[in-house]
Amino acid sequence: MHSPASHQVIPRNVHFDTTGGHGNAWMGGDPVATAVFNALSLTFPDGERLFMDAVRHYRPRLTGQLAEEARAFIAQEAIHTREHVGLNAGLDRARYPVEAIEQELRGRIEFLETRGPVAMLGVTIALEHFTAMMADLFLEDPGFWAGVPDDIVRLWQWHAMEETEHKAVAFDVFREISKDWSPLQRYRIRAQVMIVSTVLFSTNITRFAAQLLMADGVPPIRAHLQVLNYLFGRPGLFRRSWRAYWDWYRPGFHPWDHDNSDKLDTWRTQFPASTASGIAAAEFAATTA
Repeated sequence: MHSPASHQVIPRNVHFDTTGGHGNAWMGGDPVATAVFNALSLTFPDGERLFMDAVRHYRPRLTGQLAEEARAFIAQEAIHTREHVGLNAGLDRARYPVEAIEQELRGRIEFLETRGPVAMLGVTIALEHFTAMMADLFLEDPGFWAGVPDDIVRLWQWHAMEETEHKAVAFDVFREISKDWSPLQRYRIRAQVMIVSTVLFSTNITRFAAQLLMADGVPPIRAHLQVLNYLFGRPGLFRRSWRAYWDWYRPGFHPWDHDNSDKLDTWRTQFPASTASGIAAAEFAATTA
């Protein structure tokens, strides 16, 4: 399967008031949920710069609809980066190990960059699958957002909607640049990068969220158990996407095999497309991110 021919990836140059995301319990008074979402948000700026660089490297080899989608993907990710930088600025760096977390992430990305553009793109398509899975939950289940300030809810829902819009762009770039590979070689790379990315992403979010809780005085073992329960128990942020996760390993998989375009159309009414000037601003942000 390919991305639908009529599908559009639309950059929206939007801003959110992130002051509601300050404190240690902005997720409806739940410090564990807050730590998990803060940990996720801390990974986004540097992670999304990696995604932009991975796709940008191959833009000269793209044509037609995919070339346009790659342009829009980079613009979207640039705005996501900007808004999460704003959200992350609300974390008290004197209290929380924000700098240490950011330095660790950058070190991992710098190492990945030494492995070359194919490795960067491979990790990108794997992590984009994770963000698409979480986006489904963020758009489907209002329970995640009970008691959360409205503008913070809208930030995460807007991000989720755009992740859904562009969930196949990096994947289609990978298919284009690997079109002369054997199916077995393509599948092996796809499976390998997902296994490695799964281990690193899940352990990183667990550790980072636990570190944030520990900074609030939660004992280390308790902090890790609470985060693991949130991710894999209740509400099960990672557990609830297991079907979509394992679908990745099916030969012939494509992100749009899970066609949730009807849901996407509904959410687009909440976040209208940018004006032309807005798109231009998003593209400028992409060149400076």
